[in-house]
Amino acid sequence: MSIEGAKISRDVAHRIQLLERKSLEVCGVTDVISFDEQLVMLNTVCGSMEVEGNALRVHVLNLADGIVSIDGTVDSIRYYETSQNEKDGKNRFFSRLFR
Repeated sequence: MSIEGAKISRDVAHRIQLLERKSLEVCGVTDVISFDEQLVMLNTVCGSMEVEGNALRVHVLNLADGIVSIDGTVDSIRYYETSQNEKDGKNRFFSRLFR
């Protein structure tokens, strides 16, 4: 199954579990917008979500089940409103690039 076909339904529960700021598991993920060592951007069944930190690494990526696990030091978790362009990752990318 391709990643494009791996979208999950809104019936999946959204849950986050953070252990000692080092290991984060997110359930109810519908899409991964982008990720690097300092920022992971996700779409979830409850809206868009940013995880900021240091040495972040996507450890598990299973969009069929809606699960993403992130290792590293988590500094913040934030939800935000999305427009169609932000869902595509375009506005968020350029707004961070030109800070």
